[in-house]
Amino acid sequence: MPSFLQSLFLVPLTLLPIINPVGVAPIVIGAAGGDDKVLKRLSRQVAINGWVVIMVSLLVGTYVLDLFGISLPVVRVGGGLLVAYSAWVMLTRNETDDVQTAVVHSSPSDISEAEIVRRSFFPITFPLTTGPGSIAAAIALGAQIPRSPIPYVMQAGIAAIGAAITAAVVYLVYRNGGRLLMRMGEVGTLVMMRLMAFVLLCIGIQILWSGWADLNHIPT
Repeated sequence: MPSFLQSLFLVPLTLLPIINPVGVAPIVIGAAGGDDKVLKRLSRQVAINGWVVIMVSLLVGTYVLDLFGISLPVVRVGGGLLVAYSAWVMLTRNETDDVQTAVVHSSPSDISEAEIVRRSFFPITFPLTTGPGSIAAAIALGAQIPRSPIPYVMQAGIAAIGAAITAAVVYLVYRNGGRLLMRMGEVGTLVMMRLMAFVLLCIGIQILWSGWADLNHIPT
C-alpha cells in the first residue's frame, strides 16, 4: 500500500509545482471575459486537455524523443524559449487578447463546446498549464515505467489516476481561483496578470538555463 500511494501521488507532486495553477488562474479568468459560466466550461476543458497532454507525455514521450533523436535537455531549451516568449508577449502587449475579445463580444450561450475546446488549448493548456517544463517532467516519469506488459499496464493505470488527480486540482484552482480574481476587478486582475507574466518569464529563462547547463555539463 505505501508503494502504491507513493506511485499514485508521484505524478501530481512532481507536476503541480511546475504547472503552478495559481499563477495561471489570472490568465484563465481573463480568457473567460469575466463570465462565470464560461469560466466553468473553460476550466473544465483545460483540465481535460491537460490530462491528455500529461498522459501522452508519460506513455509515448520517450518513444517520440528516441525516434527523432531529441534529448531532454534540448526539450528544456526549446520549451524555455517558448515559455519566455509567451511571457514577454503577455508583458508587452497593449491590445486585448483575441480569446478575451471574442468572449467579451459574445454571450456564453453563443459559444459552442467546439469553440471552447479550440480556445482552451493555446495558450492556456499549452504552454501555460502543461508547458515544456511539465511535459519534460512527465516524459522523465514515463521513462521509469517498466516495459514488461503486465507491470507496464499496472504502472500506466496508476499514472493515469495520478494525472487525473493533477487535472482535478487544476480545475478546482482555475474554477474557484477565477471567482476570487473576479472580485479583484479589472485593474487588480491586470496587475496580477502582469506580475504572473514576469514570474513566467523567469520560469522560462530558468528552464532554458537548465537545458543549456545539461547540454554543456555545467553544474547548477
